[in-house]
Amino acid sequence: MYNVMSKKAEEFIDDGEIKDTIAYALENKSNKELIDNIIKKAEMMQGISHKEAAVLLECDLEEENERMYQLAKEIKNKFYGNRIVMFAPLYLSNYCVNGCVYCPYHHQNKHIARKKLTQEEIRNEVIALQDMGHKRLALEAGEDPVNNPIDYILECINTIYSIKHKNGAIRRVNVNIAATTHEDYRKLKEAGIGTYILFQETYKKENYEQLHPTGPKHNYAYHTEAMDRAMEAGIDDVGLGVLFGLNLYRYDFVGMLMHAEHLEAALGVGPHTISVPRIRPADDIDPEDFTDSISDEIFEKIVAVLRIAVPYTGMIVSTRESRETREKVLQLGISQLSGGSRTSVGGYAQEEEKEDNSSQFDVEDKRTLDQVVNWLLELGFIPSFCTACYREGRTGDRFMKLVKSGQIANCCQPNALMTLKEYLEDYAGEDTKKKGEQLIINELEHVTNEKVKAIAKDYLAQVQEGKRDFRF
Repeated sequence: MYNVMSKKAEEFIDDGEIKDTIAYALENKSNKELIDNIIKKAEMMQGISHKEAAVLLECDLEEENERMYQLAKEIKNKFYGNRIVMFAPLYLSNYCVNGCVYCPYHHQNKHIARKKLTQEEIRNEVIALQDMGHKRLALEAGEDPVNNPIDYILECINTIYSIKHKNGAIRRVNVNIAATTHEDYRKLKEAGIGTYILFQETYKKENYEQLHPTGPKHNYAYHTEAMDRAMEAGIDDVGLGVLFGLNLYRYDFVGMLMHAEHLEAALGVGPHTISVPRIRPADDIDPEDFTDSISDEIFEKIVAVLRIAVPYTGMIVSTRESRETREKVLQLGISQLSGGSRTSVGGYAQEEEKEDNSSQFDVEDKRTLDQVVNWLLELGFIPSFCTACYREGRTGDRFMKLVKSGQIANCCQPNALMTLKEYLEDYAGEDTKKKGEQLIINELEHVTNEKVKAIAKDYLAQVQEGKRDFRF
């Protein structure tokens, strides 16, 4: 039976509840009165339930759908403004003991180039990322207790934080590794990670077990309950996600929202981020083998309804998606983007991008970080390299309270401008710098607190003089 407070995966992600929710949504997809009431509730910007969100996702009334898209834009603007946080993935190792049928790292793939970075190679990767301008990384590694034990991950984190090259520094390391124990999560917390990220891939247990036929990831309950263990071990911020295309999108959409509701109800804090990747080609992976792929139109609606349902949560879209798709979903709710990404092990330190088969997936948006920053500036967004909240202790419930009250903008807006200024001074091309300087001038006028504005102007001047790492 469905129990949002339960610590058992099959109770807080209850199959019957999801099926009932989908049936209810399909029955009411043209129920104008119900949909109108849900949208009115959503306009309070305090979120809606998984059942209400499912109805909005199914809605086939054009006028109501337009109201939804407009509301998603308004919610995005209220909670996150026009700031877009930038990050890059860093692949440490593609050794893996699992048999995941959608990932080229699966153990049965005998011709993929297996690689594991040494600490010196990590240093080279980090310097290359710093020279691009990145300040925030998401570590990725296959699950292999021999090649990628927790001690290796911890050593890598320590190495990354220790590297200061010119004006570069990685100020926050987020971690996307396999489900693990309370003890290992405590070690990650002590190592100073930001967000612990783990994608569910799919919430339907039967499909999950078929997609993960061998290896420790086959254990549905252990994987699904990982966020509970991480938060119980002291990790403040966790990131959810499914891989759209592996299963019917309706099921996973509802399951992901139920997971978010569970975390907030049982542990006091909902997910810090939600990612929405779609399956992509890779070494021996053909998306055509998966029959549940979703169209761009459905993808955009998923983003919009997620933004309405969980207004407080950061939403991430990676370079899996094209420039055109990323531009559309930026308007509807996305608050974090990767840029200049490599999904191969050791891909950043190469002088030029080389074809190899060690990538986890093909990158669709192949632009450099500076090209992505320039594009965001043209669209009127503030590319932000800010990591201040992590380092000032604004994490977990403290962060969520500030977001839900709208007060986070008092910190985020000036911090975003100062980190953008650092990027412009140290890494930007001439055209990007020109556009960025004008945007900073314009955006400072939107800082309503005069004291904050005065301090921000002083810090910006000091950044131009060569000083770094100011933050509110």
